Amino acid sequence: MLKLFRRKKPRRVLVIGLDCAPPPVLFKTGKEHPLGLKDQLPNLSHLVDEGIYGPLSSSIPCITVPAWTSMFTGKDPGVLGFYGFRNRADYSYDRMFIATANAIHEKRVWEILSEAEKTSVVVGVPQTYPIKPLKGYLISSFLTPSTDRQYTFPHELRYEIDRLLDGRPYDVDVPHFRTEDKDHLLKQIWEMTEKRFAVIKYLLREKEWDFFIFVEIGLDRIHHGMWKFWDPDHPKHEPGNRYQNAIPDYYRFLDREIGEILGMLDDDTAVMVVSDHGAKAMEGGFAINEWLRKEGLLVLKDDLPYEGLVPFEKVEVDWEKTTAWAAGGYYARIFLNVEGREPMGKIPARDYEKMRDQIKEMIEALPDHEGKPMGSVVFKPEELYREVRNVPPDLMVYLGNLRWRSVGSFGLPDLYTFENDTGPDDANHDQDGIFILWEPRRDHGGRYVEGLQLMDVASTVLDLMGQPVPPDMQGKVIPR
Repeated sequence: MLKLFRRKKPRRVLVIGLDCAPPPVLFKTGKEHPLGLKDQLPNLSHLVDEGIYGPLSSSIPCITVPAWTSMFTGKDPGVLGFYGFRNRADYSYDRMFIATANAIHEKRVWEILSEAEKTSVVVGVPQTYPIKPLKGYLISSFLTPSTDRQYTFPHELRYEIDRLLDGRPYDVDVPHFRTEDKDHLLKQIWEMTEKRFAVIKYLLREKEWDFFIFVEIGLDRIHHGMWKFWDPDHPKHEPGNRYQNAIPDYYRFLDREIGEILGMLDDDTAVMVVSDHGAKAMEGGFAINEWLRKEGLLVLKDDLPYEGLVPFEKVEVDWEKTTAWAAGGYYARIFLNVEGREPMGKIPARDYEKMRDQIKEMIEALPDHEGKPMGSVVFKPEELYREVRNVPPDLMVYLGNLRWRSVGSFGLPDLYTFENDTGPDDANHDQDGIFILWEPRRDHGGRYVEGLQLMDVASTVLDLMGQPVPPDMQGKVIPR
């Protein structure tokens, strides 16, 4: 007998993006983990206890750009063709490009939904500036130069925001989050977040939508600015300090706001909570270019031009004698100077792999400041990605498996530093972010799932909404 199957009803999906949220904070109680807040976050805990949840392995590199775009295109950074905020534009030594929305050539979920005549609301997702039209509404992210520019779609939406906030400026970010003025930083983060949630609740209430995504960047900023005050395992932690509750207080604030949002939803809206990466204590920084110089792999034409920290861009490199150089950041990027590729390449093309393997082994053998193994992890892009586009680093390095950051500047008294060259910063990123999926009228019983990948999110959103998953998406639909 022929059985008739009803196609599942397309539903609405709300995605809550918590930039930099690590699994232990949301998935563990205070008794289970020193940073566990699950028992203090009733609304997020409700989603965990009735939903599907688990760690969400980020892109490599696990940084905001490219992670959020990898999440919502279902494509890896190699296919996307950018490996951080700043990328080599070509094989010259100085031309770079910033990975704005103009660098994205793969369709994101809301663009796919627009083609299917579904309406989306997008708020604060990185790499949405410059503005691109969609079927719906968009407010750009912290990478927007200024809200004096067009930062909304449609343009008229900005005037609705102005009226809603009584003329107070809408903040896409907090300026200078790497600061010693912690009171001012906290004030800025709370004010920014309060205004963002006011706008989000207005859009939820006043606009028609099928898909709604927002990303709160304040969590990333408070982690980087305040982590040492909270984490008892941070090398700079002082028990009983006055800011010890700053991060937990902010999580509780987010949970209250999320609770209000959940109360506004109908019974046909699925809720997903995700982060692009996690967070962990930063032990210090390693002067990667100074190390290359010490090893004879990077040669300068002259002494450093002045005392103190000297950015890489301020030194004159003797390229004809230089084998490799590096870029600093939460992960290190190593570039090789290859004959026939770079203008003054030193490494014969036939020796490229040999030299790359040699530098990889040298980095993996690096000790920390106490002479113990640092435990760095070194990646080759072509071994990570389905395809490698544009100009990738030759090697990508997690120093100390992300316990140390890469310092690209010169002039430090030692290869190891405990002060950040770009300002106070207490946290590095961690590979695992969070994933929670809650569905109305369906209790999953708090099912813990392992093996989730960042690129699975796009496929799962489309599947929840009854839309076909493009065959070139690399992520899978998460089983429910």
